[in-house]
Order: sequence, then C-alpha cells, then structure tokens
Amino acid sequence: MRMRTPLSVLAATGLGLTALGLGTAPASAATAPDAAAPVAAYAGSAEEAAANRAFFEAVLKSAAEKRAANPTGTAAVTVVYDASRAPSFATQIARSTQIWNSSVSNVRLQSGTSGADFAYYEGNDSRGSYASTDGHGNGYIFLDYQQNQTYDSTRVTAHETGHVLGLPDNYSGPCSELMSGGGPGPSCTNAYPNATERSRVNQLWANGFAAALDKAEKALEKSGR
Repeated sequence: MRMRTPLSVLAATGLGLTALGLGTAPASAATAPDAAAPVAAYAGSAEEAAANRAFFEAVLKSAAEKRAANPTGTAAVTVVYDASRAPSFATQIARSTQIWNSSVSNVRLQSGTSGADFAYYEGNDSRGSYASTDGHGNGYIFLDYQQNQTYDSTRVTAHETGHVLGLPDNYSGPCSELMSGGGPGPSCTNAYPNATERSRVNQLWANGFAAALDKAEKALEKSGR
C-alpha cells in the first residue's frame, strides 16, 4: 500500500501516535532503505507490481530451500518473519499474523529472529508503508508512522503482509477487499482478506510452492548434498 497521506486528511483526523497505541516515534526512527521520490497516491505502477511479485517469489524461494534441506510432512508452508525492528507495531503485526493464519491453510506465518524469510521495519518514509525486496532473496515490510496515524494500522500491516503471500494491489476495490489498501479511504478498517483473496493465496502456496520446492530439491541434488 505505497501511498502518500494528504496533509488535509492528517489535520482532519487529529490523531497522534499515542492515540493509536503506537507510542512516540523514536528520534532515531529508521528510514527505509533506498528511499526514492514519493509516488502518486493509490495509482500503483507496473514497477510496483513487479517489486511486489519479486518479494513474494523471494519469500517462496527461501521457504522452499529450507523445506528441501529439512523435509517435513507438514502440509502448510511455514514462513518466518522477524518483527524485532518494528517494536512499535508488535500488536498490529501479531494481529495481522493471526488474521492470515486463520484465513488460509497452505501457508503459515511464524515469528522468529533466526533464519527469517522476511522482516518488518518501522520509521518515516514519504512513500508510506510498502513491501520490498533487493532481488536476492532478502525482503522486508516497511511500516510508516504517519500513514499508520491516518489509516487503520492493522489493515495497513495485513495489507502489506498480503504482498508477501503473493497478492497484488487493487486500489480501486471496495473496503471488503484487503488489497484495495487505502483506496476506500481512512474510514475503512477491514483487515481481513475476502474469499477471493484467501483462495488466491492458498492456490499460490500450493502450486507455486510445489514448483519452487522441486527447483530447490534439484539444486540440492546437483550440489551433492
């Protein structure tokens, strides 16, 4: 949900970090890596869609490589995230995890700092909150303080996590669609994926993971492990 929050909206809400239960933004709040110029609100772009897809594929590859190295009979794929760099959003991240784990069956999110597939960061960025990958298997979700003052913070977090699970943005969608992000406006507080989104994630982590796992297993065989 990469978007800028209009100043008029911020003024109208009159909400501070304390009112949202986020605490006070630390003076040394992180700035997102590789910060770029702001993009237009809700517009989306082919570049952004490609970046979100790359993030999903990086996480998928990471999970598949771990499964190939340590086979398990568990049907659901476990994706580990590190939330230690976003302490102000611990409650929202935990709630987002609960929402996704209760909504889909083929992938499960799990907190952990060792061998994490992706991480959450917090700070200030004119682009708002977003998911990103460096293209080499390392991905993160950045949660912006200002945006989370204006929009429902759990919805923002669950939306960005949706990118990790393979879902693209659809800013023109209704509030009932999680990946419509900030499109419906600040009054939208729905943090749950709808039936179509749930089905898509289950499909991606069944078919997509099978292909990624096969590739990882062949790579292991080739390396002689």
